[in-house]
Amino acid sequence: MNIIGKIQVPASISAVFEKLSNPVFFASCIDGVTNLTEIGPNKYSAILETKIAYIKMKFAITVEITELHSPQKITAKTEGNPIGLVGRLTTVSTANLSELDGETVIDYSIDIVLTGKLGGLGQPVLRSKAKELENQFANNLKNAFLN
Repeated sequence: MNIIGKIQVPASISAVFEKLSNPVFFASCIDGVTNLTEIGPNKYSAILETKIAYIKMKFAITVEITELHSPQKITAKTEGNPIGLVGRLTTVSTANLSELDGETVIDYSIDIVLTGKLGGLGQPVLRSKAKELENQFANNLKNAFLN
């Protein structure tokens, strides 16, 4: 499943890149992320708790930043296993940053692969959850620059 979108942030491209490339800040923009720990250069582990449809899920995830091209591009790979459920989550996320009228436009794509029982939830349910997480992330990111 591939999700693409765009977020416009009221800040310079260098300021947005700096924030997005900071794992602690990035994780703070995603509701449900806890226990972020650096486990290697550009590699982190964390717990992600979320509710998909009527199922509350908890994932043990690792995130590796695979590309950092300041200030235009960030790519990261996430892998995780749900705790207490058979399956696997793998994502490759790319954010391309550009400037427009003194603000930053983030064009992003997220390629999501779910296996096992996770994959059985169905794309409409997962797309809906992804859209919800996208909106939360965008609002948290924008608010960080407004305060």
